[in-house]
Amino acid sequence: MTGARSKLRARLLLLGSAASFGLMAVLARRLSRGDGAFSAGQLTVIRFIVGAAVSVVAFRLSPGLYAPHNRRLLWTRGVSGGIVVVLYFLALQRIPAGEAGMLYNLFPVVATGMSALAFRERPTVHLLLALAVATAGVVLVLGGGTLQLGLGAGEALAVAAAVFAAFSSVTIRAMRATDNAATIFFYFCLGGLPVALPFALGAWPTAPGPWGVAVVMALAAFAAQVLMAEAYGALAIPEAAIWLQLTPLAQYVLAAILLGERITAAGALGVLIGIAGVTYGTLLGQRPKPATAPPAEPASP
Repeated sequence: MTGARSKLRARLLLLGSAASFGLMAVLARRLSRGDGAFSAGQLTVIRFIVGAAVSVVAFRLSPGLYAPHNRRLLWTRGVSGGIVVVLYFLALQRIPAGEAGMLYNLFPVVATGMSALAFRERPTVHLLLALAVATAGVVLVLGGGTLQLGLGAGEALAVAAAVFAAFSSVTIRAMRATDNAATIFFYFCLGGLPVALPFALGAWPTAPGPWGVAVVMALAAFAAQVLMAEAYGALAIPEAAIWLQLTPLAQYVLAAILLGERITAAGALGVLIGIAGVTYGTLLGQRPKPATAPPAEPASP
């Protein structure tokens, strides 16, 4: 596969990942409401158990798919990913979802800085501008143009989740040279489950309907993580960071469709600005390839 086709495929994968992450978040919000709702820790445990089970089935159907190489980084990714989920849900328990979402969504920006140190992936000016524009669109979507940030435990937890998520993104990028997306996700579930279990104590819902929705939520998370990890094999962190800004935009639209939440004028403008930022970064954010010298003419006899 050529470089251009590989990057196009990776961008489409990140588009699917954003939609899947958005669906997961909307379903999780629905499952956490009302009497007999799942707690954040319980939803996290379901997500990891279903993800691990689906991975085992995939490995049985395709034995060569399970191919761990860098086990140290695989376990590092698993534990850090579990910490991300727990920190983010703890933040949601303390501050409004819009504020928590905006602070957590700083992770692509943080990951861009980390990648510059880890991989020397220096973003272009166009790429940085595109990331800023896409982030501004996210702020409009999540805050409706009037978001007021405070300073407390909830905000600190959301920012900590963003830092760990950025670290996880860089770790995935490093592993893609040796490990496939399915193996990375499997270790994400294995490493994250012990982190989430202490937060899943207490009575669990018993009605079959919510359990069915919870399984769909976990399958959406499975698709989102695998698509994202696969995309990191072809895209640098700075460009992937721009595409990841589509996640909260997708969540906003899906919440309106599935939960009946109102779309504001500022939110609709934010979606358009976010898409414009992604488009701009994709079209102009790549470094030009160094010009190759023309072949030398043969010397005259």
